[in-house]
Amino acid sequence: MKAEIEILQPGLFSSIQDLGRTGYQKYGVPASGVMDRYAMRICNLVLGNPEDTGVLEFTMQGPHLKFTESTSISISGADLSASLNGNLIPMNERIEINAGDELKFGKPRSGFRAYMGILGGFISEELMGSSSWYEGLTKNSRLTKGMKLYYSSENLVEVDTYSSIKIESDYVLSQEIEVYPGPEFDKLSVDQQKTIFNSEYTIEETSNRMAVQFKEDFENELEPIITGPVLPGTVQLTPSGKLILLMRDCQTTGGYPRILQLSENGIQVLAQKLPGEKVGLFRKEYPNF
Repeated sequence: MKAEIEILQPGLFSSIQDLGRTGYQKYGVPASGVMDRYAMRICNLVLGNPEDTGVLEFTMQGPHLKFTESTSISISGADLSASLNGNLIPMNERIEINAGDELKFGKPRSGFRAYMGILGGFISEELMGSSSWYEGLTKNSRLTKGMKLYYSSENLVEVDTYSSIKIESDYVLSQEIEVYPGPEFDKLSVDQQKTIFNSEYTIEETSNRMAVQFKEDFENELEPIITGPVLPGTVQLTPSGKLILLMRDCQTTGGYPRILQLSENGIQVLAQKLPGEKVGLFRKEYPNF
């Protein structure tokens, strides 16, 4: 039977996301998907869901939700003081839900983006192999007050997975962003290459699911490149000296030098940084095969 979640308050930038769309970037379709894949994986593992099952992502301020039927949920990523019927609930654990229960979030304690998984996953339309929401492509792009989400209330097979899962949550507090050299990295001078890894950067207020920007300017004398492919994690250097770190909803091509590429760990750490937080870039080398 299809059960409902009533959206009493939507929270900020709340949307259903999974691993995103692959193979459609050549048509100009962004990959989308969860900003923090590790948090999504934990949400699903503690519920016994497949690891790529779609989850609800929200930023800084969580939604207020009411469930019509019993189920199980999990919360991971940022700690936004989740409570069920007014009682605080733990993160990274399976939480049993009864019909009529209300889930709310309060003061942020750590991190920026949180995730809610549900037993069996959300019932959501797939487009191009993904249920990830993206404005202009999918019917919905964000939760709105009064909207309904759907899930199955049937008795699903219950799997006791929590005891065997080792959860590493320190990354939410990490200030180190892992990066690899990008295609145009070697065009920087040796001094520029050293400076970029010895500097501290501040997250801009305008950062979002498309890109994160740093407030600091970086010396740039590089010429624009012929338009080339970019992907989530590509770090572009603009003519004005701004570093733009592309995220999950980024465009698929760009004309700025691609001086760095975030690792997957780098993307998930950056996804948990609040505007105004300080970070540093930590160089990694591509493995030799």
